[in-house]
Amino acid sequence: MAADIIDITKDHEGALQRACAVLADGFPVAIPTETVYGLAADATNPAAITRIYETKGRPRFNPLICHMADLAMAERHATFDPVSRKLAETFWPGPLTLILPLKAEGGIHSLATAGLDTVGIRLPKGFAAELIRAFGKPLAAPSANTSGRISPTSARHVAEDLGDKLKLVIDGGAAPVGVESTIVRVEDGAIRLLRPGGVAAEEIEEATGLTVIRPEGPAAIIEAPGMLASHYAPNAGVRLNADHVEPGEALIRLGSRPVQGSEHAVAIFDLSPSGDLAQAAANLFDYLKRADATGAVRIAVTPIPDHGLGEAINDRLARAAAPRE
Repeated sequence: MAADIIDITKDHEGALQRACAVLADGFPVAIPTETVYGLAADATNPAAITRIYETKGRPRFNPLICHMADLAMAERHATFDPVSRKLAETFWPGPLTLILPLKAEGGIHSLATAGLDTVGIRLPKGFAAELIRAFGKPLAAPSANTSGRISPTSARHVAEDLGDKLKLVIDGGAAPVGVESTIVRVEDGAIRLLRPGGVAAEEIEEATGLTVIRPEGPAAIIEAPGMLASHYAPNAGVRLNADHVEPGEALIRLGSRPVQGSEHAVAIFDLSPSGDLAQAAANLFDYLKRADATGAVRIAVTPIPDHGLGEAINDRLARAAAPRE
Protein backbone atom coordinates (compact mmCIF):
# COMPACT_ATOMS: atom_id res chain seq x y z
CA MET A 1 0.00 0.00 0.00
CA ALA A 2 1.39 3.40 -0.99
CA ALA A 3 2.05 6.00 1.69
CA ASP A 4 -0.41 8.81 2.28
CA ILE A 5 1.02 12.18 1.23
CA ILE A 6 -0.08 15.34 3.02
CA ASP A 7 0.86 18.77 1.61
CA ILE A 8 1.52 21.15 4.49
CA THR A 9 0.50 24.14 2.38
CA LYS A 10 -3.01 22.65 2.16
CA ASP A 11 -3.41 21.03 5.59
CA HIS A 12 -0.67 22.12 7.98
CA GLU A 13 -2.45 21.21 11.22
CA GLY A 14 -3.69 17.94 9.78
CA ALA A 15 -0.14 17.06 8.77
CA LEU A 16 1.14 17.74 12.30
CA GLN A 17 -1.61 15.71 13.95
CA ARG A 18 -1.32 12.75 11.59
CA ALA A 19 2.49 12.70 11.83
CA CYS A 20 2.34 12.74 15.65
CA ALA A 21 -0.10 9.84 15.59
CA VAL A 22 2.09 7.71 13.31
CA LEU A 23 5.18 8.50 15.38
CA ALA A 24 3.34 7.60 18.60
CA ASP A 25 2.47 4.21 17.06
CA GLY A 26 6.21 3.56 16.61
CA PHE A 27 6.44 4.04 12.84
CA PRO A 28 8.66 6.37 10.81
CA VAL A 29 7.34 9.39 8.90
CA ALA A 30 9.06 11.07 5.96
CA ILE A 31 9.32 14.79 6.73
CA PRO A 32 10.73 17.88 5.02
CA THR A 33 13.73 19.65 6.49
CA GLU A 34 15.81 22.49 5.09
CA THR A 35 18.59 20.05 4.12
CA VAL A 36 16.93 16.92 2.64
CA TYR A 37 13.82 14.90 3.48
CA GLY A 38 14.27 12.84 6.64
CA LEU A 39 12.89 9.48 7.74
CA ALA A 40 11.87 10.43 11.27
CA ALA A 41 10.98 8.19 14.21
CA ASP A 42 10.94 8.40 17.99
CA ALA A 43 14.61 8.41 19.07
CA THR A 44 13.68 6.88 22.44
CA ASN A 45 11.74 3.91 21.01
CA PRO A 46 13.88 0.92 19.94
CA ALA A 47 11.11 -0.60 17.79
CA ALA A 48 10.66 2.69 15.93
CA ILE A 49 14.41 3.07 15.38
CA THR A 50 14.63 -0.51 14.12
CA ARG A 51 11.96 0.33 11.54
CA ILE A 52 14.15 3.18 10.25
CA TYR A 53 17.04 0.77 9.65
CA GLU A 54 14.73 -1.84 8.07
CA THR A 55 12.98 0.67 5.81
CA LYS A 56 16.25 2.11 4.52
CA GLY A 57 18.23 -1.14 4.50
CA ARG A 58 20.78 0.81 6.55
CA PRO A 59 23.60 -0.95 8.43
CA ARG A 60 23.08 -0.67 12.18
CA PHE A 61 26.68 0.41 12.80
CA ASN A 62 25.86 3.69 11.03
CA PRO A 63 24.50 6.09 13.71
CA LEU A 64 21.51 8.39 13.25
CA ILE A 65 21.26 12.14 13.82
CA CYS A 66 18.80 13.02 16.57
CA HIS A 67 16.79 16.16 15.90
CA MET A 68 15.66 18.49 18.69
CA ALA A 69 13.03 21.21 18.96
CA ASP A 70 15.29 23.68 20.78
CA LEU A 71 18.55 24.04 22.69
CA ALA A 72 16.86 23.18 25.99
CA MET A 73 15.77 19.80 24.62
CA ALA A 74 19.27 19.22 23.24
CA GLU A 75 20.81 19.95 26.66
CA ARG A 76 18.64 17.25 28.24
CA HIS A 77 20.23 14.67 25.98
CA ALA A 78 23.85 15.79 25.50
CA THR A 79 26.68 17.68 27.20
CA PHE A 80 27.93 20.88 25.56
CA ASP A 81 31.49 22.19 25.80
CA PRO A 82 31.99 25.96 25.29
CA VAL A 83 32.95 25.71 21.60
CA SER A 84 30.01 23.43 20.78
CA ARG A 85 27.67 25.80 22.59
CA LYS A 86 29.04 28.71 20.56
CA LEU A 87 28.39 26.76 17.36
CA ALA A 88 24.87 25.87 18.49
CA GLU A 89 24.04 29.46 19.36
CA THR A 90 25.42 30.66 16.02
CA PHE A 91 24.03 28.09 13.57
CA TRP A 92 20.93 26.57 15.17
CA PRO A 93 18.34 26.10 13.90
CA GLY A 94 20.11 25.19 10.71
CA PRO A 95 22.17 22.64 8.79
CA LEU A 96 24.84 21.90 11.41
CA THR A 97 25.10 18.67 13.43
CA LEU A 98 27.25 18.50 16.57
CA ILE A 99 28.67 15.23 17.87
CA LEU A 100 28.38 15.49 21.65
CA PRO A 101 28.77 13.27 24.73
CA LEU A 102 25.50 11.46 25.33
CA LYS A 103 23.59 11.84 28.58
CA ALA A 104 22.35 8.37 29.45
CA GLU A 105 19.47 9.77 31.48
CA GLY A 106 18.17 11.64 28.41
CA GLY A 107 16.45 8.58 27.01
CA ILE A 108 17.91 8.38 23.47
CA HIS A 109 18.13 4.68 22.72
CA SER A 110 21.50 3.09 21.93
CA LEU A 111 20.15 1.85 18.58
CA ALA A 112 20.04 5.47 17.42
CA THR A 113 23.69 6.06 18.37
CA ALA A 114 24.92 2.66 17.10
CA GLY A 115 26.05 1.98 20.68
CA LEU A 116 28.41 4.98 20.81
CA ASP A 117 28.74 7.17 23.88
CA THR A 118 28.20 10.23 21.68
CA VAL A 119 25.18 11.48 19.78
CA GLY A 120 24.77 13.64 16.69
CA ILE A 121 22.32 16.46 17.42
CA ARG A 122 20.74 19.05 15.14
CA LEU A 123 17.99 21.64 15.41
CA PRO A 124 16.09 21.79 12.10
CA LYS A 125 13.99 24.65 10.78
CA GLY A 126 10.35 24.79 9.78
CA PHE A 127 7.88 21.90 9.92
CA ALA A 128 10.41 19.46 11.38
CA ALA A 129 10.94 21.68 14.43
CA GLU A 130 7.18 22.14 14.86
CA LEU A 131 6.67 18.38 14.71
CA ILE A 132 9.35 17.66 17.33
CA ARG A 133 7.84 20.31 19.60
CA ALA A 134 4.34 18.85 19.17
CA PHE A 135 5.57 15.26 19.64
CA GLY A 136 7.61 16.18 22.69
CA LYS A 137 10.53 13.83 22.02
CA PRO A 138 13.66 13.94 19.83
CA LEU A 139 13.36 12.37 16.41
CA ALA A 140 16.06 10.20 14.85
CA ALA A 141 15.97 11.09 11.17
CA PRO A 142 18.41 9.97 8.49
CA SER A 143 17.64 10.85 4.88
CA ALA A 144 14.43 9.27 3.59
CA ASN A 145 15.92 7.04 0.90
CA THR A 146 17.25 3.53 0.41
CA SER A 147 20.63 3.36 2.14
CA GLY A 148 23.54 4.37 -0.07
CA ARG A 149 21.36 5.92 -2.76
CA ILE A 150 20.73 9.55 -3.71
CA SER A 151 19.19 11.60 -0.92
CA PRO A 152 15.66 12.99 -1.50
CA THR A 153 14.98 16.70 -1.78
CA SER A 154 11.24 16.45 -2.51
CA ALA A 155 8.26 14.38 -1.39
CA ARG A 156 8.15 12.90 -4.89
CA HIS A 157 11.68 11.53 -4.48
CA VAL A 158 10.63 9.85 -1.23
CA ALA A 159 7.43 8.40 -2.68
CA GLU A 160 9.24 6.96 -5.70
CA ASP A 161 11.84 5.24 -3.50
CA LEU A 162 10.15 4.29 -0.23
CA GLY A 163 6.46 5.04 -0.81
CA ASP A 164 5.33 1.42 -0.53
CA LYS A 165 7.20 0.98 2.78
CA LEU A 166 5.80 4.01 4.62
CA LYS A 167 2.50 5.05 6.14
CA LEU A 168 2.99 8.79 5.68
CA VAL A 169 5.01 11.32 3.69
CA ILE A 170 4.74 15.02 4.56
CA ASP A 171 5.17 17.27 1.52
CA GLY A 172 6.85 20.56 2.35
CA GLY A 173 8.09 21.39 -1.15
CA ALA A 174 11.67 21.35 -2.36
CA ALA A 175 14.38 21.28 0.33
CA PRO A 176 16.06 24.71 0.10
CA VAL A 177 19.63 23.68 1.11
CA GLY A 178 19.66 20.40 -0.82
CA VAL A 179 22.61 18.67 0.88
CA GLU A 180 22.77 17.17 4.36
CA SER A 181 24.01 19.02 7.42
CA THR A 182 27.66 19.66 8.16
CA ILE A 183 28.85 17.39 10.97
CA VAL A 184 31.60 18.47 13.36
CA ARG A 185 33.03 17.20 16.63
CA VAL A 186 34.84 19.39 19.15
CA GLU A 187 37.64 17.65 21.06
CA ASP A 188 40.05 19.44 23.38
CA GLY A 189 38.97 22.74 21.89
CA ALA A 190 39.71 21.65 18.31
CA ILE A 191 36.99 21.30 15.66
CA ARG A 192 37.06 18.17 13.47
CA LEU A 193 35.03 18.08 10.28
CA LEU A 194 33.36 14.68 9.94
CA ARG A 195 31.10 15.56 7.00
CA PRO A 196 30.94 18.79 4.99
CA GLY A 197 27.42 20.05 4.40
CA GLY A 198 25.03 22.97 4.49
CA VAL A 199 27.24 25.16 6.72
CA ALA A 200 30.58 25.88 5.08
CA ALA A 201 33.73 25.16 7.08
CA GLU A 202 34.82 28.76 6.48
CA GLU A 203 31.69 29.98 8.30
CA ILE A 204 32.53 27.80 11.29
CA GLU A 205 36.08 29.13 11.37
CA GLU A 206 34.83 32.71 11.20
CA ALA A 207 32.34 32.14 14.03
CA THR A 208 34.85 30.50 16.39
CA GLY A 209 38.26 31.80 15.37
CA LEU A 210 39.42 28.17 15.20
CA THR A 211 40.73 26.16 12.26
CA VAL A 212 38.48 23.34 11.13
CA ILE A 213 40.52 20.14 10.85
CA ARG A 214 39.70 18.09 7.75
CA PRO A 215 40.09 14.29 7.66
CA GLU A 216 43.32 13.09 6.04
CA GLY A 217 41.89 9.87 4.61
CA PRO A 218 39.02 7.38 4.85
CA ALA A 219 37.51 7.07 8.31
CA ALA A 220 38.65 4.07 10.32
CA ILE A 221 35.72 4.46 12.71
CA ILE A 222 32.20 5.52 11.75
CA GLU A 223 31.47 8.34 14.20
CA ALA A 224 28.64 9.99 12.31
CA PRO A 225 26.30 9.53 9.33
CA GLY A 226 27.63 10.09 5.81
CA MET A 227 31.11 8.69 6.49
CA LEU A 228 30.79 5.52 4.39
CA ALA A 229 33.06 5.62 1.35
CA SER A 230 30.27 4.72 -1.08
CA HIS A 231 27.12 6.74 -0.54
CA TYR A 232 24.59 8.97 -2.35
CA ALA A 233 25.00 6.72 -5.40
CA PRO A 234 22.83 6.62 -8.56
CA ASN A 235 22.47 3.40 -10.54
CA ALA A 236 24.70 4.77 -13.28
CA GLY A 237 28.41 5.23 -12.68
CA VAL A 238 29.71 8.72 -11.97
CA ARG A 239 32.78 10.23 -13.64
CA LEU A 240 34.18 13.31 -11.92
CA ASN A 241 36.14 16.33 -13.15
CA ALA A 242 35.02 15.62 -16.70
CA ASP A 243 36.30 17.89 -19.48
CA HIS A 244 34.47 15.98 -22.22
CA VAL A 245 31.41 13.80 -22.72
CA GLU A 246 31.74 10.19 -23.82
CA PRO A 247 29.08 8.24 -25.76
CA GLY A 248 26.09 7.26 -23.64
CA GLU A 249 26.84 9.72 -20.83
CA ALA A 250 24.58 12.32 -19.26
CA LEU A 251 26.31 15.59 -18.35
CA ILE A 252 26.06 17.58 -15.12
CA ARG A 253 27.92 20.87 -15.34
CA LEU A 254 28.24 24.16 -13.46
CA GLY A 255 28.13 27.70 -14.78
CA SER A 256 27.06 27.02 -18.38
CA ARG A 257 30.65 26.08 -19.16
CA PRO A 258 31.17 24.56 -22.63
CA VAL A 259 32.18 20.91 -22.52
CA GLN A 260 33.71 19.04 -25.43
CA GLY A 261 31.31 16.50 -26.92
CA SER A 262 28.29 17.83 -25.01
CA GLU A 263 26.25 17.77 -28.23
CA HIS A 264 26.31 13.97 -27.91
CA ALA A 265 25.21 13.88 -24.26
CA VAL A 266 22.11 11.85 -23.43
CA ALA A 267 20.97 14.86 -21.39
CA ILE A 268 22.53 18.02 -19.91
CA PHE A 269 21.83 19.44 -16.46
CA ASP A 270 23.36 22.70 -15.21
CA LEU A 271 23.58 22.89 -11.41
CA SER A 272 23.66 26.68 -11.62
CA PRO A 273 24.01 28.58 -14.91
CA SER A 274 25.49 31.52 -12.96
CA GLY A 275 27.91 29.29 -11.01
CA ASP A 276 26.21 29.96 -7.66
CA LEU A 277 27.25 27.17 -5.26
CA ALA A 278 24.18 27.51 -3.03
CA GLN A 279 21.93 26.97 -6.04
CA ALA A 280 24.17 24.11 -7.17
CA ALA A 281 23.88 22.39 -3.78
CA ALA A 282 20.10 22.76 -3.81
CA ASN A 283 19.92 21.13 -7.25
CA LEU A 284 22.57 18.42 -6.79
CA PHE A 285 20.56 15.39 -5.67
CA ASP A 286 17.56 16.19 -7.90
CA TYR A 287 19.80 16.48 -10.97
CA LEU A 288 21.65 13.27 -10.11
CA LYS A 289 18.26 11.53 -9.97
CA ARG A 290 17.16 13.09 -13.26
CA ALA A 291 20.42 12.18 -14.97
CA ASP A 292 20.11 8.63 -13.68
CA ALA A 293 16.53 8.39 -14.96
CA THR A 294 17.69 9.05 -18.53
CA GLY A 295 19.18 5.55 -18.68
CA ALA A 296 22.66 6.94 -19.31
CA VAL A 297 25.48 4.44 -18.91
CA ARG A 298 27.41 6.99 -16.84
CA ILE A 299 27.05 10.52 -15.49
CA ALA A 300 29.89 12.92 -16.30
CA VAL A 301 30.32 15.82 -13.86
CA THR A 302 32.49 18.84 -14.58
CA PRO A 303 34.83 20.22 -11.87
CA ILE A 304 33.24 21.99 -8.90
CA PRO A 305 35.17 24.64 -6.93
CA ASP A 306 36.21 23.25 -3.54
CA HIS A 307 35.37 26.25 -1.36
CA GLY A 308 32.22 27.16 0.55
CA LEU A 309 29.37 24.79 -0.26
CA GLY A 310 31.51 23.37 -3.05
CA GLU A 311 33.29 21.28 -0.41
CA ALA A 312 30.00 19.56 0.48
CA ILE A 313 29.07 19.09 -3.18
CA ASN A 314 32.45 17.50 -3.96
CA ASP A 315 32.16 15.26 -0.90
CA ARG A 316 28.79 13.91 -2.08
CA LEU A 317 30.03 13.45 -5.64
CA ALA A 318 33.17 11.61 -4.50
CA ARG A 319 31.05 9.17 -2.49
CA ALA A 320 28.59 8.78 -5.39
CA ALA A 321 31.52 7.90 -7.66
CA ALA A 322 33.23 5.51 -5.20
CA PRO A 323 33.46 1.80 -6.06
CA ARG A 324 30.30 -0.06 -5.07
CA GLU A 325 30.52 -3.04 -2.76
